[in-house]
Amino acid sequence: MPTDLLHAFANNTWAWFLIALFFGGSIFVHELGHFLAARWRGAHVERFSIGFGPKIFSWHRDGVEYRISWIPLGGYVLLPQLADLGAIEGKSTADVAKLPPINYTSKVIIFLAGAAFNILFAFALACVIWLVGQPTSSEEVSTRIGYVSPTVDDGTKAASPASLAGLQVGDTVLAIDGRKITDWSDLTQTLIMSGSRGPDGQPQNVFTILRDGQTLNVTLHPRLAGDEGNRRVGISPAYELIVLDTPANSPGLRIGLKPKDQILSLDSTPVLNVSTWLDYLAAHASQPVAIKILRDKTELTLTLPPRTVTKQTPDLGLDFTSGSRLVHPNPFTQVTDNIVMTFRTLWSLLNPHSDIGLSKLSGPIGIVHIFHAAAEVGLSAVIMLTILINVNLAIFNLLPIPVLDGGQILFATIGKLRGRTLPINIVAATQGVFLVLLLSTIFYVSVFDVRRWARDVNEEKAAATAAASQPGK
Repeated sequence: MPTDLLHAFANNTWAWFLIALFFGGSIFVHELGHFLAARWRGAHVERFSIGFGPKIFSWHRDGVEYRISWIPLGGYVLLPQLADLGAIEGKSTADVAKLPPINYTSKVIIFLAGAAFNILFAFALACVIWLVGQPTSSEEVSTRIGYVSPTVDDGTKAASPASLAGLQVGDTVLAIDGRKITDWSDLTQTLIMSGSRGPDGQPQNVFTILRDGQTLNVTLHPRLAGDEGNRRVGISPAYELIVLDTPANSPGLRIGLKPKDQILSLDSTPVLNVSTWLDYLAAHASQPVAIKILRDKTELTLTLPPRTVTKQTPDLGLDFTSGSRLVHPNPFTQVTDNIVMTFRTLWSLLNPHSDIGLSKLSGPIGIVHIFHAAAEVGLSAVIMLTILINVNLAIFNLLPIPVLDGGQILFATIGKLRGRTLPINIVAATQGVFLVLLLSTIFYVSVFDVRRWARDVNEEKAAATAAASQPGK
């Protein structure tokens, strides 16, 4: 693991506290569901563990061993009457022959309870977001195109799919392949998850746009670009470009720009994205540029004289932000949207035409990385991520895969239909095979997680170095 990554791992105590609280709490809630359901249905509970493998420490109460274990990949409740998962949970010391049998209904309730508690926890957190509000930028809620890039980051200098298809700044994206678009995140996810292809087998998507009051369907041929190799067409959202700070000695301060000024246009070119600002200033450095701004509800025009563009001040040394507001999303909508997103991801994995593979998923390391990034943004971002994680845990655990809750329900259902339980050797062998596959998948995904984390750390370090080199910043 790179040294920079180790440093990043060690820094930010608050972020790691939030990870332990919310990620660990999500695992705890899942296992608590199994535990309480088992107690309610009269099943023998031998152990309640957060984590797998050897215990770090444990204690006993009311005949149950509670423990924290070394491998933080989940947790378990040891229920010897229900399932033999000794390879994962450790051997049971209970004499199952002397314990009363558990009926089919109780088994299903107990196995479903973990997922049910995750959904309830997600809903409770969604209610918190609903009550306190969610800070949302105009960039996030936009479906309007603010910038059309001439190229995409796919290793070539070919024109971007958006520019080739004729998309324009100001177009509003209504739908992709007939699916309604609600915000920019939805647009990005829909494009990435899409499996649509043209007659030649290459990626193809139909954008339904609104332009000058007319609805148009535009066919684009996305390219796989960026570090993750996702579908991209070369567009960015429209938003208000607002001056956040004018550092001392910056060119922007010298021409009279102030914090809270909104950039409206450069000469006659509307500015709806910072990329337009950068491109226009670079292309017109040798001539004066009229900068129209909105200050205290009054439009003003400032003149930028000819200048020499440097790597240190391509943006006139300014810091920008976008408009923002506090929204209160319905908790039912929050949970439902995350459920839909999870099933769309699963479908993309199964769809042979999709560009989504295991390498683009996140394992435990990747989830911790994402939690860490969210913690640096703020508590509301952590809560929103926790809602998604709990929905994912619920749905993933109910898949009919041996060693997961859904697999145990499948075994119990087969036993119910055939009138007797499946032979223990068949169940154990099946679970052993799937356990190896599951652990191999986690290891495979974790390799990419570490690479992504190391790449992000390096990018943050490079950005910090570049920012430190700019005068006045």
